[in-house]
Amino acid sequence: MTDTFSSKKRSEIMRAVKSGGNRSTEARLVEIFRSRHVTGWRRKFKLAGCPDFVFPKRRIAVFADGCFWHGHHCRNLAPAANAEYWRKKIARNKTRDKAVGRELTRKGWKVVRIWECEIRKGRFQKLKAAGLY
Repeated sequence: MTDTFSSKKRSEIMRAVKSGGNRSTEARLVEIFRSRHVTGWRRKFKLAGCPDFVFPKRRIAVFADGCFWHGHHCRNLAPAANAEYWRKKIARNKTRDKAVGRELTRKGWKVVRIWECEIRKGRFQKLKAAGLY
C-alpha cells in the first residue's frame, strides 16, 4: 500500500506520536480499571522499562503495547516507506521488551504485556490471569 503523505509529512506525523497517554491503549485501560474498581495501580512509577501501570503492593508491571511499535503480527503493519529502518527499529523494540521482562521477572515482578488489538477487542484474559480483577 502506498503512503498518501510525502516523506516529510510522514516524518512530522511519526515524530508527533507520544509514548504515553495513547487513547487506544493506556487511556482505555484506565477506563477498564476504573469501571471494574481495580485499585492500587500507579502511573509514572520508576521501574525498569517504564511500565504503563504498576501495582507496587502486588509487584505487577503492566505494559500496554501498541501493535505497530512493538511488532505484533495481528495484521499487516509493515510500512512501505523506509521499510528497512522500521524493520530494524521494531526489532530493537522487541529485543528491549524481552530484556526488560527478564530483568523485572528476575527482580520478583510479574510482567503483563497486553496488545493494543486485545484492548480494542475487549480481551482482558491476561489481566484476569494476573489477578487484577
